[in-house]
Amino acid sequence: MTSRTHVLLWTDSTSAYLEAVRTAGLADRVAIETLPRKERPSVEQMQRIEALMAYTVPPDLLSAMPRLRWAQAMTAGVEEWLALPDLPRHIVLTCARGTHRESMPENIVGALFYVAKPYAAAAENQKQRKWLRTVAQPLTGKTLGILGLGMIGAQVARIAATLGMRVIGTRRRPEPMANVAKILPPERTREVLAESDFVLLLLPATPETEDFMNAERLAMMKPGAWLLNFGRGHTLKDADLIAAVKAKKIAGAVLDVFRHEPLPAEHAFWSTEGIIVLPHIGGPHPQRDRFVAELFVENLGRFLDGKPLREVVDRAAGY
Repeated sequence: MTSRTHVLLWTDSTSAYLEAVRTAGLADRVAIETLPRKERPSVEQMQRIEALMAYTVPPDLLSAMPRLRWAQAMTAGVEEWLALPDLPRHIVLTCARGTHRESMPENIVGALFYVAKPYAAAAENQKQRKWLRTVAQPLTGKTLGILGLGMIGAQVARIAATLGMRVIGTRRRPEPMANVAKILPPERTREVLAESDFVLLLLPATPETEDFMNAERLAMMKPGAWLLNFGRGHTLKDADLIAAVKAKKIAGAVLDVFRHEPLPAEHAFWSTEGIIVLPHIGGPHPQRDRFVAELFVENLGRFLDGKPLREVVDRAAGY
């Protein structure tokens, strides 16, 4: 009998992954070991593991796993993995790109409604039994600019188009995309910012995107435009955003991601009028493990058959 491939699931919730392996008919081909996130693999485990799934790993661990050939990150962002000083070149690193395809587009559209419609104000007025009619701003006919058009951006564009919005955006490879009127390379970000009523950041965290939305680029936005960041906190220069909102250079911002999480209590985002703080709720889904398990088990089958894996990380690009 052919020896089984040793796989480590380094996460606290493993039932969805084990079930996916069984359903895919791969259980007889692998020897799966599970480990809670707070624990560290034993020396014996590190010697035999050939494939690994985890949120992230500590330094000096991967280099102690001589048989490891594939690592599946459980998140779309892999900056912590790429920052590891001992990430071997021969290991194929894949990410969980696309597993937020249901929750994040819905939450982004929810943010659009939140800033355009008077529901929040009405809820506050209700506490005071105050009847104050306000006119809701339409989304129909408005332009949504998406910086970093990928899988999530494509889903947002589909919903936004249904609402009658015009969608434009930037992409590293500006190929045509359904429901997007104009796709430009990152070098033409200025045009997207100037035309958009809402600017959505879905950029990855790379050296090129560090502080990408700074005072200069914020000044390119319309005075009445809103900024929404559901990508990475490092892509936004905090102080510049606070200054722009206070000076009414833009209407405001909805932020779901931050440089430091939880957001420190003393951070000015909490108290700046016009900035809405969300506690990183854009991506989580009550069945997210099921989505990640679907990707993981497909990649596991490909790995066992020697086929190319899905969502391989481009280390040079950073995602």
